[in-house]
Parts: sequence; structure tokens; C-alpha cells
Amino acid sequence: MSTLVDSPLSDAELAAVAGVLRGAGTPVSGPLSARLIAGGRSNLTYRLADEVSGAAWVMRTPPRAGRTPSAHDVAREWRIVSALDGAPGRPVPVPSAVAVCEDESLIGLPFAVCGFVEGVTVQSRADLEALDASVREAAVAALVATLAALHAVEPASVGLGDLGRPDGYAARQLRRWGGQWDLVGAGAPDAVRADAARLVAALGEALPRQAASGLVHGDYRIDNTLLRLGTVEAPATQVAAVVDWELSTLGDPVADVAMMAVYRLPAFDLVMGEPTAWTSDLLPDVDALAEAYEAAGGARLVDWDAHLALACLKIAVIAAGIEHRHRAAGGHPDDVTARAGQAVGPYLAEGLARLT
Repeated sequence: MSTLVDSPLSDAELAAVAGVLRGAGTPVSGPLSARLIAGGRSNLTYRLADEVSGAAWVMRTPPRAGRTPSAHDVAREWRIVSALDGAPGRPVPVPSAVAVCEDESLIGLPFAVCGFVEGVTVQSRADLEALDASVREAAVAALVATLAALHAVEPASVGLGDLGRPDGYAARQLRRWGGQWDLVGAGAPDAVRADAARLVAALGEALPRQAASGLVHGDYRIDNTLLRLGTVEAPATQVAAVVDWELSTLGDPVADVAMMAVYRLPAFDLVMGEPTAWTSDLLPDVDALAEAYEAAGGARLVDWDAHLALACLKIAVIAAGIEHRHRAAGGHPDDVTARAGQAVGPYLAEGLARLT
């Protein structure tokens, strides 16, 4: 994930944020400072700090430019975190939900604030390689166990029963991403466009069945979590918090596992623009992740290969969209985003291979 650049928050905006925190019952002793945290390609993440008490929080806002409300709904994301934060026994670790503000007159944007969680972010290949093998193994076990725990949550029991339509998930995904390909794939080479058409058609004939429904994260992998690494005193590695819930909805848990798994493919580095932790061959492969998830008590992986193929289509379209926007903006051929289109072919090929 690359560092984002955005207009800094002014003193007046920070004072308005402090007022919202106080209104939510959170003490703020002095002026706030804000630092943009590296990571994320959609909503922006700031670390807020009370300059007097030293207390810290995390604030999420949409970008100031190029904003699409349906893709940057921080209030919806906050609702999900708040529900899981208040779930009995907190089966899924999330930051504490502090305050949300949908009144855009305060800082020009809606924003949501959660508690700051101490933890390690493992984003780059170098981050992962710095960990001992035993820690890496324990981290993967914790990741899949946490995803299984999320899928075991009954949405209505935490007030999220109306978050989305729980059934027909694969059909909606195919319509959405097949339609999106029509918008962003026109500039792809003929062979790539032919593969995309074949994959969409094949998925239409072999749409994965939905055997269960539940809360899905939509973007689950190691760099969307904060880890509490094992030490001599406390050897167990844990997921301290799952973050970046903006794509979460009700749907098929198997699709969530499939997205996590296909993020493991080497071509994903082209989408992200750097060697990432999650694509490293130091971690389990796609099918080993599936086995680990089922062993952790997760949902039964019905029509697993078809789910993987649908996930591959989704990432291929995302990659094509990045390249499409790069071309439309007149970007330089050597820019990181220019290479995203090179991931389209490999993802389409993997999807087709999973259906044959």
C-alpha cells in the first residue's frame, strides 16, 4: 500500500473534530494534531493525538477529490465496527468505536473516529521477512481463525441484519464486475478481452452456489489487520484488530475466503505496485489457506473453485480499472499504477483454469 497525499486538516477542522469527540463523551484535554497514516487506496486514515494528554485515536474520512459516496461510506464502516465492538464476547477484534459525524459542514467531509490500537502492520515483503518463521505461522493461524469467527457471527444478533441482502451474492457480484469490465476493459489487448468474455460466460454457466450467508469483510488479508506479535512473556501471536471494513456487507462467507486466497497470487503485486507481504511464498498457498480456514471451524467451502474464479474476475477488473484511470489521467508509463494492467491477464487465466 502506498502513502496517500491529501490536504492537511486545519486547526479549525481539528477543533471541530475535538468537539465531536467531546460530544460523544470522550475527554479531549488540549488541541489535536493529525498525521496521515500510510496505507489504503480509498478512505483516508489519520492518527489523531491529544497534545496535552497524549491520548490517540484513528479517524477515517473520504478523499477530498474524486469522491464516490457509495465507495467511501465511513458512517457505514463505523456502524459495522461499532456493532462488532459491542458484540457479546467480542468474537472479532476491532478498534473501539468512538464517534461518527455525517454533518459535512464541520470539515467538509463526513468522518468516523475509533480508538487507536497498538499493533504491527505487515504490509511489505520486507515486513514479513523480518518475522521469525514460527511467528509467521502463528500469524496465519490467527488470521484464518479470526475470519472463521467473523463468519460465525449472526448479523441480526449484533444489529446488522439489515446491512445488505444476504442471498444471491454470487449473481450480484458477477453482474457488477462483468458490467464494470465493460467500462474499463475496452483498452485491453484482444486476447485479454477474449479471456474476460470467456470467464464471464463460464461463470454464468457455473455460478457458485451459496450454502450459507453472513457478515463478510470483503477485503481480508494480513495488511488489513493489526497483529500483536508473540513475545517470550506472551508467545501467542494474535490479531489485535481487523480494520478497513468499507467493503463489508452481508453475503457468502466462501466468497470472502476466496478473495483472501486469490490475493495470494503473485500478480497482486502488480496491482499494489510493490512486493507485498501477502503474496510471499513464505505463506501458505491458496489451497492450504482453504484447508486452514475449514480446520478453524469456518464455513464449508462449497463450489470452491468457482468462487476462486469469481474472485479472480473481480481482481482482474480492479486492476483494469486502475490502468484505465491511469490512462484517462494522462499518467506517465513508468508510474506504479501503469503496471496494474499487467495483472489482468494472469488473473483471468487463473480464473479460467479453476473452471476447467
